[in-house]
Parts: sequence; C-alpha cells; structure tokens
Amino acid sequence: MGLWSRLRSEFIDVIEWEEDGTDTLVWRFPRDDNAIKTGAHLIVREGQHAVFVCEGQVVDQFGPGRHQLTTRNLPLLTTLLAWPTAFESPFKADVFFVSQRCFTNIKWGTRHPLILRDPELGPVRIRGFGSFCVQVTDPRSLIRHLNGNNAVLTLNGIGEQLRNLVVSRLADQLGETLIPVLDLASSYEEIAGTLEQSLGSTSDEFGLVISKLLIESLTLPPEVEAAIDRLASITLTGDLAAFRAYQEGIALEKAAGNPGGLGAAGAGLAMGFALGDRLSPPANPPAGQPNTIHPRNTKNPEDA
Repeated sequence: MGLWSRLRSEFIDVIEWEEDGTDTLVWRFPRDDNAIKTGAHLIVREGQHAVFVCEGQVVDQFGPGRHQLTTRNLPLLTTLLAWPTAFESPFKADVFFVSQRCFTNIKWGTRHPLILRDPELGPVRIRGFGSFCVQVTDPRSLIRHLNGNNAVLTLNGIGEQLRNLVVSRLADQLGETLIPVLDLASSYEEIAGTLEQSLGSTSDEFGLVISKLLIESLTLPPEVEAAIDRLASITLTGDLAAFRAYQEGIALEKAAGNPGGLGAAGAGLAMGFALGDRLSPPANPPAGQPNTIHPRNTKNPEDA
C-alpha cells in the first residue's frame, strides 16, 4: 500500500447511524480525529436527520436518503471553511444524527402534591399521573438548546425536565380553571387538551413537540377521600341518626376482631345505648304536649 493509499484509508468514506431502537434522540458520529473526505457518502435512514456542526456552529443538514458530500451540498460549511470551488481536501466536522421517530408512552407524575383552593372543599392537595408522546420537529434547535456537543442525548436525559414542565403547566391550569375536585374526572380530556396547547410554545423552543398527553388520574390524599366517602354514606342514608347507628355498628365489628375486643365491644354497646337515648324523645315532655313514648304513665281522668 502506497503512502497516498494509507492516507486515503484515514479518511471517512461512509457516514451512517444504525439506530438500535433505544431512547436515543441524538447520536454523534464517532470521527476520532479521522477527516471526512469530500465525496464521502452520507446515509440518512427514514426517521433520521443529519446535522453538521463546525467550530461550534450548526451549519448544513440532510434528510433521509443517500447523499454524496460535496462543496455544492455543503454550502454553509464551505463558506465557513472558505473552500474554493471544487476543493478536494478532507475536512473535519461533527456529524449529529437526530432521531425523529415518535417516542410514546412517556410517564409523568407529580413528585409532590399540588396545593389548590377548591371552591367546595377549600385547600386540597392533589396528585396527578399520566403519559405523553415526544417527537423532534427541529433538529437544529434540539442540538443548540439541549444537546450542545454531547456525543449522545437520550430521552431519559431530558425526561425529568419534560415531566417538570408538564406538572408546572398543570398546576397553573388547575389553579386558573377552578374546577371543583369532585368534577375533575369528567374534565380529564378537556384539561389535557388545553395543557397540551400550553406546552407547545415552550417545547417548540427545544425543537420538540409534546403530543397525545393523557391524564390518567388526579387523586386526593387518602384521608380526604375517606371523608368524601363518609359524606356520600350520609347522603345515601338520608338519615343522620341511622348513619350514626351504622358507624357504631362498624366500630363494634372492628372491636370484636381486635385483642381485648370484649371491652371495646362493651364500650361500643354503651355508645349504642347512648345513641338510643339521644334519638328517643324526652320522657317528660313539655307542658301541653302528650307523652307518646310511655302511655302507661298517663292516667285517664275517668279513673281518678
């Protein structure tokens, strides 16, 4: 092998990325100080985009297809390096491949509860969970704002930032709409649609689009849900006295299953008797009102 042949072997002839199907958004072609030869072939597969970066500047870019690199299809890079026409020498530039496929089922959730003022319940704490999709729409903006000169940018690397963005906008929206907590379940689709629109401007700055945002649940703390269940039980019985008797019956049942349940049951019975006293009309009614509870205590005037 002659000297020129050895030199030519140091130049890169084919540039491509065999995407492995992971969550990689950006992958830099490993040049390792090897120069790219003018006339080299760039292979960009479907769902990919290739961006050339030289001296820290994003210059030329290529969509899917097979491209032969010449001064004609690298105009910005040619101008930056001041190439003369038909310049045949090798050049050095970073080539970034960007995946433009749609990444689906990305989970989001509130790390800490959102504190809101509910028009019916007052201050409440809410947790939210759901999913969304992400797709790169502007490879140049993605590299400028999120990737920089990193060799690899993964979805996991920016996932936390995207989830925080979703939660922040959700808190703003719930605070502005003032939808009662008890009505949120019927408004998931509407809330998600408005939330997706509000995320558009910020995600566009990063060269991304967040789509198909879903709200799976907006939940209250367990103790608040238990209070709502008790309120629903009162509403179903329609009788506060009967509800109290029902609650005391539950207390007796629980006490029977605990150690020392007999004593607890006795206490529960005492509560039941007290409840009976509270629900019974008074033994000595006010003057002018007949005692309908103990008719045997009243005397017939004819017997006097």
